[in-house]
Amino acid sequence: MKNIYEKYKHILPFALYFLVYMVWFSWLEQRHIWKYQIIHMAVDDHIPFNEIFIIPYFLWFVYVPAVVLYLALKNKDDYYRTAIFLCTGMTVFLLVSTFFPNGHRLRPAVMPRDNILTQMVASLYRTDTPTNLWPSIHVYNSLGAHIALSHSQLGKKKWLRFGSATLCVSIILATVFLKQHSVFDMLTAFVMAAAMYGVVYHYDVLVYLKQHRTARRAAKAAHNEIK
Repeated sequence: MKNIYEKYKHILPFALYFLVYMVWFSWLEQRHIWKYQIIHMAVDDHIPFNEIFIIPYFLWFVYVPAVVLYLALKNKDDYYRTAIFLCTGMTVFLLVSTFFPNGHRLRPAVMPRDNILTQMVASLYRTDTPTNLWPSIHVYNSLGAHIALSHSQLGKKKWLRFGSATLCVSIILATVFLKQHSVFDMLTAFVMAAAMYGVVYHYDVLVYLKQHRTARRAAKAAHNEIK
């Protein structure tokens, strides 16, 4: 049991963060706010509703955790980079939603068709309020998962990288075709992802953090020797 803990203890901080995130997000969804900033762009009105996108939208709930879990089991450094990328964006989203309540009025009042897919969308609408929208975490985490996969050993497999890119794009399109998000939410997610890509992958903040930790340990050891 101890060996298992030592082998996988690096997963624990992310798991704890996820619990905190879910509690915080649930509170945001249930709190009573009388005034929301309505998010809207003119282009939103020209994007037709299409229920087929409920399929990739729901696949997001498998796609992102699968990438995170794979990296957690296979490569700690890739996992840490992914965790930094995702957790930073999710925290920004929580803070924006907390201090800048927002919502939209894009959802159709009546489903244009009656089929299994529109029924799934209607079920989604009942459980997910049209509030707390930007930056879109569906978009941001999809980008984060694809970037992480592309930088891992799996990224060397062209078919897998192509499949990931296809799913990522489909999920992003789903957010606007299902009227879950405004294009504004999507664009701000791209901006945040671009910024975090620079921090996490271009400048490699993980290397800096490791060097900082090593320097602190060396300084502490030197201090103890002087004592």
